[in-house]
Amino acid sequence: MAESVSFASGVLRLEAGLDGPPDAARAAVICHPHPLYGGNMDNNVVEAIARACLAAGCLTLRFNFRGVGASDGGYGDFTGECDDARAALAFVGERVSGAPVVLAGYSFGALVALTVGASAPAVDRIVAVAPPLASAPLPAVGDKPVLIVAGDRDSYCSADALSRAGDALGVLGVTRTLRGGDHFLVGREDEIAALVEAFLGER
Repeated sequence: MAESVSFASGVLRLEAGLDGPPDAARAAVICHPHPLYGGNMDNNVVEAIARACLAAGCLTLRFNFRGVGASDGGYGDFTGECDDARAALAFVGERVSGAPVVLAGYSFGALVALTVGASAPAVDRIVAVAPPLASAPLPAVGDKPVLIVAGDRDSYCSADALSRAGDALGVLGVTRTLRGGDHFLVGREDEIAALVEAFLGER
């Protein structure tokens, strides 16, 4: 059962749920879908990612971006949400004393994870489920391993966009396609969790 916590993002307080062993050797932070379209930390795909991170032994933080649920503020036009993700990394980093952190996200949250994870020293792996690569370029992620998962019927992350992302990431990128999956991935939660857990188990 996740512990209800909150943390500061600038002058705002953000709502979050923290779960997993307090003495974990690794942590995970998970970013939810677009705040203006019903995204929140209780989303089905976010919960599937969290389940995988917990199974991999991570102290796991799900949180609501500014303006969502009990979090202060309003939509930050992506920049604010990236600041929120950085604040979440700082918060969970204090709990695990600087241990490596997996930064993950779904849809809009996947793009936040890719953008923030690239330059965050604590982040050692990035998980992006259904990033909207049809309308946004893949951020440069440097030398960090990245898992990208998307359905082959996802209009926001087409098969061509996923293929181009895999080519751009090279040997550090792992791309996985869910046959018959659309952007919302309802009913595909167990498959997503299995892919994420396998990726986190790789060395």
